[in-house]
Amino acid sequence: MSVYKAISAVAKDMAEKGISKDRENRQQGFQFRGIDQVYNALAPALVRHGLLILPRIIERTVTERQTQRGGVLFYVVVKAEFDFVGVEDGSVHTVTTYGEAMDSGDKATNKAMSIAYKYAAFQTFCIPTEETAVDADSEVHHPSPLSPDQILADFTTQATECADLECLKQLYKPAWNGLANSPEHQKKCVEVFQVRGKELNKAA
Repeated sequence: MSVYKAISAVAKDMAEKGISKDRENRQQGFQFRGIDQVYNALAPALVRHGLLILPRIIERTVTERQTQRGGVLFYVVVKAEFDFVGVEDGSVHTVTTYGEAMDSGDKATNKAMSIAYKYAAFQTFCIPTEETAVDADSEVHHPSPLSPDQILADFTTQATECADLECLKQLYKPAWNGLANSPEHQKKCVEVFQVRGKELNKAA
């Protein structure tokens, strides 16, 4: 299938040319490759070898967190699928990655999508890199630990958005573990899990 020939050809170009690491995270003093550099390096190779990358965001969660200075950060996680399509015969290979990012304004989702794309490209084309910095990239946030009330509230909100029991179970374990120092909150977490579980069982 042409999609694998095209991926291999693009990977060959990336191995020969690479992507320079000339962006600097000033807060922590390391170099990184930005998403725009990935786009600029990949675009000519994708066109030359007849390969399309079509993104699709299939999940998104948002959590508000507090910074050490009392500000608000929006923490976004996206699950993304990328269809790699060989234009010669329409053959498709799908890659799934996650992107996480924080922002104090309205850019957390954009950053998370860029992260998902960047690492899908790094891993698919084996782009040479010495270190992989997150693409929020020129800034690092330091959120304070979530309080038991926040953990329980986040779990309750996300549980109502689950469409099946598997989703609910994946959310429940880290929430329950995060409440280890508060038996009272753990009890409420169990109650939310049980109530929502019954609702999902009934709906199924």
